[in-house]
Amino acid sequence: MSRDIQLKDVRKVFKSEDKEVVAVEDFSLDIKEGEFVSILGPSGSGKTTILRIVAGLLEATSGDVLVGGEVTTAPGPDRGMVFQDFALFPWRSVRRNVEFGLEIAKIPKEEKRERAEKAIELVGLTKFADSRIHELSGGMKQRVGIARALVTNPDVLLMDEPFGALDAQTRNIMQTSLLNILDKTDQTIVFVTHSVDEACFLSDRIVILTKRPARIKEIIEIPWEHPRDRASPEFTALRKRILKELEEENVMD
Repeated sequence: MSRDIQLKDVRKVFKSEDKEVVAVEDFSLDIKEGEFVSILGPSGSGKTTILRIVAGLLEATSGDVLVGGEVTTAPGPDRGMVFQDFALFPWRSVRRNVEFGLEIAKIPKEEKRERAEKAIELVGLTKFADSRIHELSGGMKQRVGIARALVTNPDVLLMDEPFGALDAQTRNIMQTSLLNILDKTDQTIVFVTHSVDEACFLSDRIVILTKRPARIKEIIEIPWEHPRDRASPEFTALRKRILKELEEENVMD
């Protein structure tokens, strides 16, 4: 199945008894199979709303979302989600957390164990497969979250600030680990982040949003191969350019 994603004229309005909030307006974006696209924008601009619409966790007020050419309005096994807060079950071991989606899908026991072991190995946690979640560091917990998302073999991986809760050093390590993992799986990635440095380090393209309601202000294609040098003049210049774009959105009336 194709891993392309298309958002066509997506609009999202949140309604309460006394008001309406337009979170996303006139949002159209094509993401190619195997591409890593990061979404950047001011705080509250609608980044996570867009991601959750693609995931099927929120329904667009109008417009269409297509994954692999098929219109989608609900969660499905073709999309895996990784959350910032890990969203793990503390009473389960690493292995049983990774197996959870396969349990829901009623995968046979032997196949479930085999697929979980492969996913755990992929994220480098084989020695910790029987550990409880409270015994793990923050970076290791997020590896479990990534393994749990990958074990169902999704076409698309949706990541909502997955490293936002980690310290700077661990965050950098996890970024490199993520690239190594994806090099072996080749998913299409939509990645929400507040970090300009992170987006520049990871992405094929960066989508910069306006302040709410979210529209696309600019799309930046990054031509550099991995690994990337954060200290290079080109990297620094791109980071400054994007920061300026975001600052303009933050100060506009």
